[in-house]
Amino acid sequence: MATEETATLGGGCFWCVEAVFQQMEGVSAVDSGYMGGTLANPTYQQVCAGGTGHVEVVQVKFDPAIAGFRDILEVFFAIHDPTSLDRQGDDTGVQYRSIVFYHGDAQCEAAEQTIRDLNAERIWPTPIVTEVRAAETFYPAENYHRDYFRNHPSQPYCAFVVAPKVAKFRAKFAAKLRREA
Repeated sequence: MATEETATLGGGCFWCVEAVFQQMEGVSAVDSGYMGGTLANPTYQQVCAGGTGHVEVVQVKFDPAIAGFRDILEVFFAIHDPTSLDRQGDDTGVQYRSIVFYHGDAQCEAAEQTIRDLNAERIWPTPIVTEVRAAETFYPAENYHRDYFRNHPSQPYCAFVVAPKVAKFRAKFAAKLRREA
């Protein structure tokens, strides 16, 4: 029996990434937070100010027997623009950069190989700029950020930014959708 693994990913606003992975089969938990900066226990306001070096990330707990790390990466690279440096759409700043914080050598190798493969496929007109770094301390986001899309689907950012990413995931990855119990 396989044990649960963790993936830590930054691809723009964590509300978007969280909303997608919450719907993926094999994912048991998705937590929004911050990683990669210089300040212990940063707040959302401190991270958004851009001086801490943290990235808005999600920690995805998954069962590799159902959804492997490569599956997680396939979804991750499809739901954001990995060629855009320090931004996703109108969200700009280092806290929105594209990054894979790996947990172990196998994840590092898989992330680097996935990037090489995607660059070779020339899916995007410019090369992928996604960073691949060892995981650091994860700082959970404030409670009001958790399940944000589920709790606020009509909020303008959710309706115009998050919802289209969720719809794209649902259309492109229908076979990877969580089965209802």
